[in-house]
Amino acid sequence: MDATAQAAGPATSPPGSGTAEEIRLEGVSKVYPDGTVGVAELDLTFAAGELSVLVGPSGCGKTTTMKMINRIIEPTTGRILLGGEDVTRVNPDRLRRRIGYVIQSIGLFPHQSVRTNVGTVPRLLGWDRHRVRARVDELLETVGLDPEIFGDRYPAQLSGGQRQRAGVARALAADPPVLLMDEPFSAVDPVVRERLQSEFLRLQESVRKTIIFVTHDIEEAVRIGDRIAVMSAGGHVEQYATPAELLGRPANEFVADFVGADRGLKRLAVTDVDTADLELPPVVHVTDGLADARAALQRHGARWAVVLDDDENLHGWLSAERAAGAGTVGSAARRMEAWVPVHSSLKTAFATMLQLEAGWVAVLDGDRYLGVLTPESLHAALRRSVEGVAPEVAGAAQA
Repeated sequence: MDATAQAAGPATSPPGSGTAEEIRLEGVSKVYPDGTVGVAELDLTFAAGELSVLVGPSGCGKTTTMKMINRIIEPTTGRILLGGEDVTRVNPDRLRRRIGYVIQSIGLFPHQSVRTNVGTVPRLLGWDRHRVRARVDELLETVGLDPEIFGDRYPAQLSGGQRQRAGVARALAADPPVLLMDEPFSAVDPVVRERLQSEFLRLQESVRKTIIFVTHDIEEAVRIGDRIAVMSAGGHVEQYATPAELLGRPANEFVADFVGADRGLKRLAVTDVDTADLELPPVVHVTDGLADARAALQRHGARWAVVLDDDENLHGWLSAERAAGAGTVGSAARRMEAWVPVHSSLKTAFATMLQLEAGWVAVLDGDRYLGVLTPESLHAALRRSVEGVAPEVAGAAQA
């Protein structure tokens, strides 16, 4: 059974040494004494340093699969390999001390301070007091909890979001290469949940752990996952793919129904702006004369132009109507606030258009103007994301 075993390394290894490891499940199943199949034989590989999401309806074996990885539930058949080592042969208690684990109810000890809670596993591993203190303070800072303010507080004195951050810090304390997360953000309100997701993605960018994340929420899975395994009743994996592939090429009707009829909209969130999709309307500068601007518009047959300043930075836009008469472009141009950084998602670009009631959005690389996205080019970019899909699947994906 391919699992997640060596999460922290020996007690003598320094913080930051928990290099991510591949997890591989080979023929892993769970069959209960009454014959009920909790998880069918799974063959899955979770790439080192990636965040893989298990998603599906209640009772499909998501949490059972995760608990077999750290052997809270013992598998019936198969092997779980971490970096090639079969962790079913490792002492389960020692194994769990070396795997980060975050659950929905957080599981902080109510009678212990936040600092003591976060330092639990390093103390069990025999770290000295000064090293534990330094690691705990480092992690509290990392998850956005000032150790001077929150370190000596008790869980009851924290908000739900703060308790969840402390739970993540505790899971990372011994620097495990593997982190298991079982619906960790489902117990907080939607606003806090979105903020925690953003903070967690920022954290993963720096720590790059091998993470297996269980959720029932496809929106959450699409937002945070590098790859997503959609599971059905009996612990079957119907599709294991990147978010873009899952939304653009659902493997079967079950997956298509599960990800939802609005999967085209969801795909906006997982498709980045590509410079190849940008339109290049005429460009004029603030110091140009309006007569020159009119000539540029006529050459391109355009009704508006992008206005740049003398440093080639975005200034605004100029319509054909406002280009009439004498004077400079700068005196007639309108400021343009609708812009996004290059490699933003199409969802961000579309939301910016809607929020600012703009007919287009400029795309910038730092301060440098690259081009614009219009509703037409945005739609073309979304269609591009499913190029190469079989016609019958593509039609469904674009619905």
